[in-house]
Amino acid sequence: MALGGNPVFNGKNFRTAARGNNPAGAPAGYGSTALAGQSAMSTTQMEDLYNQPSAGPSQMGRMTFDDVIVKTVLSIGVVLVGAAVPAFLLPGLVMPLMIVGMIGGLVLGLVNAFKREPVPALILAYAFLQGLFVGGLTMILEAQFPNIALQALLGTLTVFAVTLVLFRSGKVRATPKAMKIFMIAIIGYAAFSLINLGLMLFGVSEDPWGLRGASIPGTDIPFGLVIGIFAIGLAAFSLVIDFTSISDGVRNGAPQKYSWTAAFGLTVTLIWLYVEFIRVIAIMRGNE
Repeated sequence: MALGGNPVFNGKNFRTAARGNNPAGAPAGYGSTALAGQSAMSTTQMEDLYNQPSAGPSQMGRMTFDDVIVKTVLSIGVVLVGAAVPAFLLPGLVMPLMIVGMIGGLVLGLVNAFKREPVPALILAYAFLQGLFVGGLTMILEAQFPNIALQALLGTLTVFAVTLVLFRSGKVRATPKAMKIFMIAIIGYAAFSLINLGLMLFGVSEDPWGLRGASIPGTDIPFGLVIGIFAIGLAAFSLVIDFTSISDGVRNGAPQKYSWTAAFGLTVTLIWLYVEFIRVIAIMRGNE
């Protein structure tokens, strides 16, 4: 292959470099002797390089599964720190802290989602604010339904583990067709959630869960149970999308900084999954 075909060699003048190896006034054959010495040295260096272990993705500044795991654990740890504030440090301010966490987390979530480059400080700030929201919500519901937090946590971990096993086995994949269906479903669910929130805020619905607390006509099944199971399914598929993105990033050698993006995506999905579980359980137990 011509030298010009390799970008490493582009712009290099090897003829000039070769002439530079023979100083002015040097005896005939000097250049050949020097080049011979350099060739021997280069051969030894090459042997040493070949004997060394290959550089891994982390040494090359590429994203790895370990990077994603570490940063995700760090993000979830910050969520737990935030949750500890209303739960243990300031229990008298549960409601204000929950509202601050909900609004602040929503704003930072959108900021992080639309930023082209990940900013670790903003991702961790999002995790802390969401911790305030999750901690406040958990404390309020735990006072009404003891052990509901443990039940929601077990449900979240179970769905996460099952989804990961199915993904690794190849049984579930984020195919283009599945992605289209998911986008339609998530838009519909978001529209329902906004309408339901509006009905609750303006006092149209007196039930604390809004339309979710109403029973399906002709049955005693809460409408929120069906919607909640549907939302848990959406969150589970969102995990599949996260796993797919992470696998593609590692396989394609994405820059290491994008492990923060992957950690952010997993944190968002896990929080969403936990909130859906704790809400479904509360509706079920409240309807007993």
